[in-house]
Amino acid sequence: MSDDNTPFPEPVVIEITDVFDLHTIPPRQVKAVVEEYLREAYAKGYPVVRIIHGKGIGVQREMVRTILARTPFVVDWTDAPPEAGGLGATIVRLAQSADSAD
Repeated sequence: MSDDNTPFPEPVVIEITDVFDLHTIPPRQVKAVVEEYLREAYAKGYPVVRIIHGKGIGVQREMVRTILARTPFVVDWTDAPPEAGGLGATIVRLAQSADSAD
């Protein structure tokens, strides 16, 4: 049964690139969305991705980095250089996925 008041009756499909901006994600969904983004980026074989979390007071930055710390295929991460967002973004290095080793 469909709820006519649902703005998006079907899941929204977002193209996975090497840059992901969290500014459009509701705070309560950030954890799940970042985890899924990392899985998809890893499966696509991206060696490096940039997650834009904003500067603010650092809450989203810490949430993102907590997720990175427990994700097995994340090699390491660092603040983005100033021209790529500085403290408002994190550069993440991913291990090479088995799918992208071909």
